[in-house]
Amino acid sequence: MTTTRINIDGMTCNHCIDAVTEELSSLEGVQQVDIELNKGGISTATVTSTGALDPEQIGEAVAEAGYLVVSADA
Repeated sequence: MTTTRINIDGMTCNHCIDAVTEELSSLEGVQQVDIELNKGGISTATVTSTGALDPEQIGEAVAEAGYLVVSADA
């Protein structure tokens, strides 16, 4: 298993969490998504997957939900 931490800007509520979780969960190999919400600041998503995730795909998934990846590290 691989754990990737993603810092996301712009999330403010549970709807935000649901939207980002849904998009990240759709990526191939993703097993679990946990998000620590920081209203008005930088929230952190911890993604557990079967292998390394493509940073570009992570960015696209988060953008699809309407938010911006500030940084991601595996």
